[in-house]
Amino acid sequence: MISIYKIKPKFQQLLRPILTGLYKLGISANMITWAAILLSACTGIIVWMHPFGKSFLLLPLVLLVRMALNALDGMMARIYNMKSKAGEVLNELGDVVSDICIFFPLIKLFQLNLYILLGFIFLSVINEYAGILGKAVSGARRYEGPMGKSDRAFVIGLLSLVLFFSKGLMPYLDVIFTTFIFLLIISTSVRTFKTLRQE
Repeated sequence: MISIYKIKPKFQQLLRPILTGLYKLGISANMITWAAILLSACTGIIVWMHPFGKSFLLLPLVLLVRMALNALDGMMARIYNMKSKAGEVLNELGDVVSDICIFFPLIKLFQLNLYILLGFIFLSVINEYAGILGKAVSGARRYEGPMGKSDRAFVIGLLSLVLFFSKGLMPYLDVIFTTFIFLLIISTSVRTFKTLRQE
């Protein structure tokens, strides 16, 4: 399945100098995870309170930084032997909380239909749960797309960037998000199927 997640190794290579610098500063993997959660929460509040203008530009920038933080915390834990059960729980819960914080204010920023947005958020949570179930059942965390965490961040960031320059897509956003919902169903089905097949 096509997914932004497949370019993660190259993205991580670009982040190695930053990772080294953070480690030398005494920054831990869990601290990076908390930074991603707080960044998402603050962004959600800003977008909710100011759903216009530069918020369209803020969103893609924050989503890119959050993707970097999500990559860095995993690299930090793996490379510098900081893995822990608490860190894993924080990472998984943090991703879901961060998604909700960033996505719910889209009802104002993108002027989305409430039920379509709630469907998108609900299925995003289910999609992550399906990924976690993979590890619980078969020992392998599932990250398949076509609408995984990285994919969602990419498409939301891209849409926000486009809308910053032109609002021409606004009338079609409900249809676009309905398509995202369909892709989430596919993604979750793929993760579930591969878990059951123990691939």
